[in-house]
Amino acid sequence: MDPIYENGVAVPGTGAAPAAAAVRAARPGDLEAVLGIRNDAVKNSTALWTETPLTTAEGAAWFAAYLERGAAFVAEYAGEVVGFAVYGPWRALEGYRHSAENSVYVRTDRHGLGIGSALLTVLVPAARQAGYHVMIADIEAGNAASIRLHERFGFETVGTVREVGIKFGRWLDLTIMRLPLD
Repeated sequence: MDPIYENGVAVPGTGAAPAAAAVRAARPGDLEAVLGIRNDAVKNSTALWTETPLTTAEGAAWFAAYLERGAAFVAEYAGEVVGFAVYGPWRALEGYRHSAENSVYVRTDRHGLGIGSALLTVLVPAARQAGYHVMIADIEAGNAASIRLHERFGFETVGTVREVGIKFGRWLDLTIMRLPLD
């Protein structure tokens, strides 16, 4: 059910080599594109362990929380928002206040072009500058491309918890990765 994340070096449908994605701080006007990417992941992948897409109102509230903290970024490619990344508290209790969780999503037709790397290149230092001590990546264990992406940025696998989620009628394993930020 998951899309292929690493599809070579050509821009899909063109045969052309990809250009670098430009990453910038997200703005309220990016909501529609970000929500489209997020909801596509909800409907078609195991990246998000929910089967309920966000409505526009729900998405606006979700996105606004990241915008308010300056913790949301988008990647633009050929004039379109093709990916986004956010970081936020890993857990709600105050004892976790120095640990951030990251989320990186790239539009399905732009996988394999280095957009996830471009987003993490900006996201990790932003979380460090915000004062977080460690960044956590909770990744569905079958998502080898996301695991490799995080490994390239120095994340280490701290463990895999078996069968803690379910989606599309099958049990999912969660790989937890961490990166020290200071």
